Amino acid sequence: MKRSRFSEEQVIGILKEYQAGLGAKGLCRKYGVSDATFYKW
Repeated sequence: MKRSRFSEEQVIGILKEYQAGLGAKGLCRKYGVSDATFYKW
């Protein structure tokens, strides 16, 4: 199985930023993930 670039804690932190009101596009750009990966999380 492929190892993720982000730890579980990092993913949770990114998703909390999204819940706080930051846009998905901006977060994807900031952390270097694709839209598909972001919505898969």
